[in-house]
Amino acid sequence: MTDHHQPTRGKPRVALVTCAWLPDLDPDDRLVLAPLARRGVTAEAVGWADPTADWSAYDLVVLRSPWDYALRHDEFVAWASTVPALANPADVVRWNTDKRYLGELSRAGVPTVPTDWVAPGQSWRRPAERGEYVIKPAVSAGSQDTGRYDLADPEHRELAAAHVRRLSDAGRLTMVQPYLDAIDTAGETALLFLAGPQGPTFSHAIRKSPMLTGPDLGVEGLFRPEEVAARTATPEQLEVARRALAAVPGGPGRLLYARVDLVPGPDGAPVLVELELTEPSLFLGYADGAADRLADAIASRLGHAVA
Repeated sequence: MTDHHQPTRGKPRVALVTCAWLPDLDPDDRLVLAPLARRGVTAEAVGWADPTADWSAYDLVVLRSPWDYALRHDEFVAWASTVPALANPADVVRWNTDKRYLGELSRAGVPTVPTDWVAPGQSWRRPAERGEYVIKPAVSAGSQDTGRYDLADPEHRELAAAHVRRLSDAGRLTMVQPYLDAIDTAGETALLFLAGPQGPTFSHAIRKSPMLTGPDLGVEGLFRPEEVAARTATPEQLEVARRALAAVPGGPGRLLYARVDLVPGPDGAPVLVELELTEPSLFLGYADGAADRLADAIASRLGHAVA
């Protein structure tokens, strides 16, 4: 067992934060280990809820795959506030793990998917009985507790209402969004940014195939499986991404990494579906040099000369 209490002498020491389900990190995150080692950085996987971890022993603590936090949100946010040298910072984690941030970004002029909110105990006024809608909790990860409903279908209408009640009974804030049909053909585009000398710098983009095929029937494991491929970002997508990052409280300069998830709106223009600043998959294996760029970003935060 790794001793989390003894700092490595002479080498910067970094914790890559995961959860008990993924004690050795997600395979994609493991791609950064060798580039960090080449830069003289010792990196270790540590579970965020590990009671033996001494977070003060690390020069930098990088959130990667703590994907079981959604049902322990208050505990997770409280933990983040106690961790020195956390990336991304604890106040960003608090803001970004509650998807009400989408309302703030919309008010700041960032094009976002329209969202209605249903508080626990509040009755849901169902939209007109046509069109497709997505229902999910405001605090979630890996598309857990998320479903797609066709309100022209009486069975779907009942299942949608039951989904909202289930979240409400659990004390969870519910999001209701129109399902944008273009996702079925264009998929979702994720733009990945990593820290650079002038703030977040675009690294690469990927395409995610549609994941929501119907009502929420539960997910085995921590997340829904994704079909992913490399994608070239358009200038319009990059502009929306930069506008979203510019609106982050405290400014984007403090971010080690960011993922901006976009889908085509009704007119084809990109709209934000999520801004992932806490524990996003970075899809390092889908772009040449991405793992090295992340290692460079981490090394620069350490003030450590890159080999």
